[in-house]
Amino acid sequence: MKKLLIIPICLLSIQQASAKSDSLISGSMQNYIGYGLIVGMLLLFVVAFLVLIRAFKAMEYTILRLQGHTPAEIAEMRYPSKEATTEPKVKENKKLLKLLSLKPMSEEKSILIEHDYDGIQELDNPTPAWFMWLFYGTIVFGFCYLLIYHVFGIGQLQYDEYKTEVAQADIAKKEYLSKSANRVDENTVKLVADPAVLASGKAIFSQTCAPCHGANAEGNVGPNLTDEYWLHGGKINDLFKTIKYGVAAKGMPTWEKQLSPKQIADVANYIESLKDSHPANAKAPQGNKEEETGQKMASN
Repeated sequence: MKKLLIIPICLLSIQQASAKSDSLISGSMQNYIGYGLIVGMLLLFVVAFLVLIRAFKAMEYTILRLQGHTPAEIAEMRYPSKEATTEPKVKENKKLLKLLSLKPMSEEKSILIEHDYDGIQELDNPTPAWFMWLFYGTIVFGFCYLLIYHVFGIGQLQYDEYKTEVAQADIAKKEYLSKSANRVDENTVKLVADPAVLASGKAIFSQTCAPCHGANAEGNVGPNLTDEYWLHGGKINDLFKTIKYGVAAKGMPTWEKQLSPKQIADVANYIESLKDSHPANAKAPQGNKEEETGQKMASN
């Protein structure tokens, strides 16, 4: 029993650990996992109770044998003979007949229909009461459904429900992307042209990078970032790595602790969008000319 009490505590702690804010497991999946754990524990308790019942029966048999009862007497105590249980079965049959609105066989002659076909007669049994109540219930349900969905407009019809589910899916998608975006690194960063990404990168660049590279990346203390010449590589992966780790020998600070991986990716994509923009007062080229990179634009 101590083990049975320890198991749900361990499972609960595992579920809480998997439910962190940056987890890629959706809320619905976490609920399914929780429901599965609960069902598993219930099955485990059922098995435990069955084992206990079996153990109690074994103890009962042993005690009765010690008291001098024979196996036949013990079996009679546990499972009474059919004669002793005849009356309850008759009562159960009467209840069943009443539930189905049927007459007992001794009274069937009173409900025989006069006509017969080839010696076969029919009984005029009424429709069972439970079936009639079910039928009336469907009528009431249909009437309420008509009022709720088509008269008062309280519930959503199929098309409106579809639009609501699509909107909920969009929210869930944004939440998922916001969590997965911070898992990007210099090996997995992708080149994108999403206006929202570029706007975010521009805002961060203006605040953190402009003092050294200029407001339009034309170069100041740092090099020009709009031409074809690069000191540490001009691919999206190279830019991410340079921003993340910095270049201490050149005075380029590391931004790994100040910016999130998504913010670094946004800045790198913004710098890529400035290539060949030819800003005014551009600084002379530095580094090596980079040939066609062959980078592929990631789908939005």
